[in-house]
Amino acid sequence: MTPPATRPPSPVAFLGPLGTFTEEALLSQDDYASGALEPAATIGDVLEAVRAGRAAIGFVPLENAIEGMVRDTLDALIFDVDLLIQREVVLDVRLHLMAGPGTSLRDVRRVVSFPVALAQCRRFVAEHLPGIETVAANSTADAARILGERPDPQTAAIGPRLAAELYGLSILAEDVEDFAGNQTRFVAVATSGVPAPTGHDRTSIVCFQDADRPGSLHGILGQFAARNINLTRLESRPTKQGLGEYCFAIDLSGHIADEVVADCLRDLRANLANVKFLGSYPAAGHLASQRRREADDAWRRADEWLAALRSQIG
Repeated sequence: MTPPATRPPSPVAFLGPLGTFTEEALLSQDDYASGALEPAATIGDVLEAVRAGRAAIGFVPLENAIEGMVRDTLDALIFDVDLLIQREVVLDVRLHLMAGPGTSLRDVRRVVSFPVALAQCRRFVAEHLPGIETVAANSTADAARILGERPDPQTAAIGPRLAAELYGLSILAEDVEDFAGNQTRFVAVATSGVPAPTGHDRTSIVCFQDADRPGSLHGILGQFAARNINLTRLESRPTKQGLGEYCFAIDLSGHIADEVVADCLRDLRANLANVKFLGSYPAAGHLASQRRREADDAWRRADEWLAALRSQIG
């Protein structure tokens, strides 16, 4: 379900070509899908289009349930561009092995796909296609597109069913991902703007240390623990400034409009070399709408309680 939002100016840039999981997730957002959609060749191209003003919104994968963070996206948001996350979308991911008409599983000598997708299918490849060559593509759909345009009876691609349909490929094996329940988290980013709090939100930041010293991470985490703020993700990334120098990418429950979150970020910013704010935005997930309703009900009951108390003044 699309979170409440005003329709953004078009176009919306996304990781292409047509037929990617990114496009599938994007099309689930009615307000974005109704505008002009522009596929881009790489994640970097999507984010640069937004930074340069050629697109109002960029839509890219950020995290996978099996392989973790999509590092191209995370590193670009940390080091290359100053963009703010507007929302997140979680999509169930089903991967299929596909090839040109007439190709059978025993003919396959190489498999091409997005590196994250290849990693999600290691077990299937090892069991059913031992010793084959794996080739990286810019996206799952790009792998299918290339194979559809330049058929090779010894090559297969791994990607979504939509890509097979778009590029004239046959499904050789369905659901080749190693683990059931595979999901990918996508984010929409823009040059500015923070969505209003909904009662079920997530905030993303990056913490940079003054120096690598004992207890530095403990000091950062202590700020959240002292305020009972739940962390939903913590990942270290090299700062690219020298061996052993790391920053910490953190997702936390709550919104910068919440006083406790704002107070925490204030303390972090005062005591660290830098804190980069990546956004506060509606949290996704199958329970998101229920949790937002529960938060609204709790606030309403609290307002009624407070109003009853104040009515006795004087």
